[in-house]
Amino acid sequence: MFTKILIANRGEIACRVIKTARKMGIKTVAVYSDADRNALHVKMADEAYHIGPSPAAQSYIVIDKIMEAVRATGAQAVHPGYGFLSENRAFAAALEAEGVVFIGPPSSAIEQMGDKITSKKIAQAAGVSTVPGHMGIIADADEAVKISGQIGYPVMIKASAGGGGKGMRIAWDAAEAREGFQSSKNEAAASFGDDRIFIEKFVTQPRHIEIQVLADQHGNTLYLNERECSIQRRNQKVIEEAPSPFLDAATRKAMGEQACALARAVGYTSAGTVEFIVDGARQFYFLEMNTRLQVEHPVTELITGIDLVEQMIRVADGEPLPFAQSDIKIHGWAMESRLYAEDPYRKFLPSIGRLTRYRPPVEGPTERGGIVRNDTGVFEGGEISMFYDPMIAKLCTWGPTRSAAIEEMRLALDTFEVEGIGHNLPFVAAVMDHPRFTSGHITTAFIAEEYPDGFKGATLDPDLIRRVAASAAAMNRVAEIRRTRISGTMDNHKRKVGDQWVVDLQGEQIPVTIAADHEGSTIAFEDGPPLRVTSDWQPGQALVRLTVDGHPLVMKVAKIPMGFRLRLRGADLKVLVRTPRAAELALHMLEKAPPDTSKFLLCPMPGLLVKLAVEEGDEVQEGQTLATVEAMKMENILKATRNGVVKKIRATAGSSLKVDDIILELA
Repeated sequence: MFTKILIANRGEIACRVIKTARKMGIKTVAVYSDADRNALHVKMADEAYHIGPSPAAQSYIVIDKIMEAVRATGAQAVHPGYGFLSENRAFAAALEAEGVVFIGPPSSAIEQMGDKITSKKIAQAAGVSTVPGHMGIIADADEAVKISGQIGYPVMIKASAGGGGKGMRIAWDAAEAREGFQSSKNEAAASFGDDRIFIEKFVTQPRHIEIQVLADQHGNTLYLNERECSIQRRNQKVIEEAPSPFLDAATRKAMGEQACALARAVGYTSAGTVEFIVDGARQFYFLEMNTRLQVEHPVTELITGIDLVEQMIRVADGEPLPFAQSDIKIHGWAMESRLYAEDPYRKFLPSIGRLTRYRPPVEGPTERGGIVRNDTGVFEGGEISMFYDPMIAKLCTWGPTRSAAIEEMRLALDTFEVEGIGHNLPFVAAVMDHPRFTSGHITTAFIAEEYPDGFKGATLDPDLIRRVAASAAAMNRVAEIRRTRISGTMDNHKRKVGDQWVVDLQGEQIPVTIAADHEGSTIAFEDGPPLRVTSDWQPGQALVRLTVDGHPLVMKVAKIPMGFRLRLRGADLKVLVRTPRAAELALHMLEKAPPDTSKFLLCPMPGLLVKLAVEEGDEVQEGQTLATVEAMKMENILKATRNGVVKKIRATAGSSLKVDDIILELA
């Protein structure tokens, strides 16, 4: 077995590999750029080697610099993680030439499966069902429009060397095909150094289901069941689960066997994933093969009990797989929520900055018999950099059933404290409560269909509103007792805390009566049964854990005048708790209208203004492209929200912009 391996990656996946290597007694070497000098993976590894400036193109994806680190540290093997060089044939070949083991598949398999056009041809030859499309390289936008029309809209425009949602666009007409071709080409060149594009039919109402395969050097190829990855935004997975709530045993077996057939066809070894698009009739079509460890691998580990990173290392060392296909079972259900540094209230645009607070939930077994796991590469006080993928963490939960796994995820998300940057935690929390998600009736269009105007925050159902109202009333009583004790000390007498209150929550005024004792409070309503609330929360604590009528409730809390800011289940609530007289007077207060910014085109995220599509004096129509901003390797096209005339341009192409910087003004 190896005694030292180098991890040619960063962030949470580098930390993940280090954990397994440590468990196996293997020393680890981290590599880092300028931006990652103080990163968590650098702190966790036994050794660390500097490989250059912050941009990945000058550090993490420069093969010569990684090879220099390998030679300098004497690493016997390299684990590439995912992204960066993980599916780079030249990198795997360079390691092979150096006599260093690549913890992954042979370079020949990477080459064949890394090109989406070649991979589809091989899949067809291996008897794998494939999506109709044009398998040749597209020369220019005119040809893209022509071929798209021949295939029939909608079509998917994809980078041949792509992955992670980059270089992908859906086009529903010729105009979108032309625009999407150029954006995909630009993103592919920036992300992969390869701007080749191809086009295939877009399957409507699809589900994205992938098969995990594992193969050794002794002819054993197995499938470790499937993962459902249909909750996506811009072709980037957001929530994954295993198994799929849609597949039956026969379809699972057929998909697994085809995935293994494809792996055998290219002489595959190590862990890999075969991705399929599955329609409503459970017809499945090959999408691509990822010749690496997937981001969402933890859910497979949770339902199978198999450490995929450990098996990758053992396979790379020449060991046979210690189990057969008949040994692979499905135990319970697992969920994964990807937490990204992106603002869901601003259409999920990237956010960068310092994590002023980062408190993930406690990992391990829960009181309800579930499991919580959090794979991360950040820490409180650390920076989310503009140079890399905006992932903060992968929060995973396991339960004996799908509903149990979802409930564990709800509580874990409500417990997860992240402050200092925009993040998508409220959104994934809202999805966990969405009836369509909980029913399992999902497609890759879920986010586009259920949140067509973006995410505006969740609206709580009546039962949960009542539980939150009872909790806020009980918390307010604790806060009032503390306040009266302090003021009573100053005034030499104690003020009595009343038992009649009105809770203003989500547009409702809810009168309550509190009956408190040493164990907690019983909250009575004007209608319906009372609720019993217990908690050890004290004012000043940022997280409150309560039991309401025997059920757990967790909320993030901050004090505001006459109440609290409470966050849970994707809702961000201003909850006011007033005396009946104060609540009556509040009804006569006027709401202050927010300022009108519709005449400005504001930069929605920190980024680089790549292109201005208009000049001063131009007339523009609603929906017209005005500018292109690049952030975290993704191009974001900004369009007019109303008709108007460009009155003044405030920024120039090439400028670095902050959130809400004015790009131009409309008259």
